Amino acid sequence: DPVGRIAADGSVTLSGTYRCTGGTGPVFVSSNVSQGDQSVRYGIGGTRAVCDGLEHRWVNTGTPDTVVLEPGAAHVEATLMELRPMGIVPLPSFHARQARDVTLTAS
Repeated sequence: DPVGRIAADGSVTLSGTYRCTGGTGPVFVSSNVSQGDQSVRYGIGGTRAVCDGLEHRWVNTGTPDTVVLEPGAAHVEATLMELRPMGIVPLPSFHARQARDVTLTAS
């Protein structure tokens, strides 16, 4: 979504839509945000994805540990990642990644 929200406690909420099919293991939508230097990213939660071929909404909320984000321009990246069973340890398999510029607003 083109707008993310910053709460009074510093938590950030990002959202969007995804569509996926298949998968042998659990699939998640993770997100991160950056302001200014895009090489420094802050993880903002993760949501379990439903991979049934239909479009679904995701909403992730989290509080960056080392920075207070400000209202204004930001860059968000969302990743659809599956944990595939491989032996005794599930390994990540990336289905898709989407990045876009957004506006963070105080809520």
